[in-house]
Amino acid sequence: MRNKSARQEPQAQAIDLTPMLDVVFIMLIFFIVTASFIKTPGIEVAKTEAYTSEKRKPAIIAAINANNEIYIDKNQVDKEALKLVLLRLYQENPKGGLIIQADNESNLEMIGFIADAAIEIGIVDIAVSTLTE
Repeated sequence: MRNKSARQEPQAQAIDLTPMLDVVFIMLIFFIVTASFIKTPGIEVAKTEAYTSEKRKPAIIAAINANNEIYIDKNQVDKEALKLVLLRLYQENPKGGLIIQADNESNLEMIGFIADAAIEIGIVDIAVSTLTE
């Protein structure tokens, strides 16, 4: 008879990376989906400072650059078409408000023009974006 040895062969020690890859892919999908909800006006605006401010959740963001050009959803909007664009976006989300991002070099009249157009179509929650510290 053969004598069996009491020693067992060592098993291969390997780390299973499948669960970690699953988590990474789930996080990737989450970040891709949430990135589509971030709204930007399409231009970079140098905001002004304010003594008081409060955070708001915007539905519509309108930006005015230093040349007094209006941008909404990364597209330049003419003064004549502003009401139609605001009305379309407001109908998509009637509970949301309007945030106006104005450049330091823009005219105050443009802020008033956008606010007046928004009030005429029924948007009452209007704010002007400022620097936060």
